[in-house]
Amino acid sequence: MSQPAMAVTPRRTANVVLFGVSLAHLLNDAMQTAVPAVFPIFQKSMQLSFAEIGWVAFTLNVTASILQPLIGYYTDHKPMPGLLPLGMVFTLLGMVGLAFSPGLAMLLVSAALVGVGSSVLHPESSRVAHLAAGKGKGTAQSVFQVGGNTGQALAPLMVAFIIAPQGQLGFLWFTLLAVAGIGIQWYIGKWYGQQMTAQALANKARQAAAKSEQAFSKDFVVFVMTILVLLLFSKFVYLASMTGYYSFYFMDKYGLSLERAQVSLFALQFAGMVGTLLGGPLADRFGRKKIIWFSIAGTAPFSILLPFAGPVGSIFLCLAIGAILMSGFSVIIVYAQEMLPGQVGMISGLFFGLSFGMGGLGSVLLGWLIDQTSIAFIIQICAYLPLLGILAVLLPKDSRLMGPGQSAKA
Repeated sequence: MSQPAMAVTPRRTANVVLFGVSLAHLLNDAMQTAVPAVFPIFQKSMQLSFAEIGWVAFTLNVTASILQPLIGYYTDHKPMPGLLPLGMVFTLLGMVGLAFSPGLAMLLVSAALVGVGSSVLHPESSRVAHLAAGKGKGTAQSVFQVGGNTGQALAPLMVAFIIAPQGQLGFLWFTLLAVAGIGIQWYIGKWYGQQMTAQALANKARQAAAKSEQAFSKDFVVFVMTILVLLLFSKFVYLASMTGYYSFYFMDKYGLSLERAQVSLFALQFAGMVGTLLGGPLADRFGRKKIIWFSIAGTAPFSILLPFAGPVGSIFLCLAIGAILMSGFSVIIVYAQEMLPGQVGMISGLFFGLSFGMGGLGSVLLGWLIDQTSIAFIIQICAYLPLLGILAVLLPKDSRLMGPGQSAKA
């Protein structure tokens, strides 16, 4: 074998691994997103209130939000490749539970199992993507994240064509996705295990360099994190209103079926997949701060119009909302990782955890408010949440977060 061929093999292997974690992310998020998409079916078959539906979403998301940063922090110091397939095992059990849940209690347990599986996947798979990235950290994070957005985009179609015709038992088809995910994660775990020693040495060198080059004050870190958390709040509570309750609004306002409502949600998620894929490269070209600002505040004109659009117009507005809003999440993660280098797992776990936790808390609050007011009122109020994206102008310039010799757009 020639020397050039030998040199390219590790890169090709890393690319296969990067594709693998993206595919595993797709499978995980397709299964997870299917749960809120089926809320109308659960409500009808189990006679649930909107508040009880909110508790199911809360359980699903908060189990992930609590565990993710803890798992990320622990595995920053002690990587555990075996967690990758184990996470999919929890998701498999959750899918079986959802198929056979007779009432709210079992529904909550099943949602918790899905949340635990997700809490394992995100920080560890994000770390694998970071490890396989080489120099293209932003692009790698976008590739990993676009897998999740693709799964989220496919979920409404799966619900419309698999679960809606069959009811809860349709979740048994999703067990095939979980089994495939276990196989993929097992392969990735083997590669990950081989890289652990080298990664540990690289982390120590990176942390030492970071301490000498970027001694950020505690106040600075807290300020940046606060802004980022507020941006996540606006993004994921708005998404909770869409994924959890927009179907009800759509069916009530237009008198159309659940299947028709899922088309608009599919448009939202599909466009989000495209936006996520473009977010990293655009941030590399124009700067992370600008893309973060645009990805949330730029959504506002379209989200404010959406409640007043017709069935066809809602599809086009959801396309715009998804493409813009979803473009910034992977950029936010890389922005934070550059501020705190060497803590990839903790940062990934924290931000993925916050995203699920805020979505879960938002679902509970929104469900309660809908019971007190109306679905139309809450959907119209939530449409203004993306205006909080204006806060991104307070973020420091990219150049403050990057070490000497690196360049970034201001």
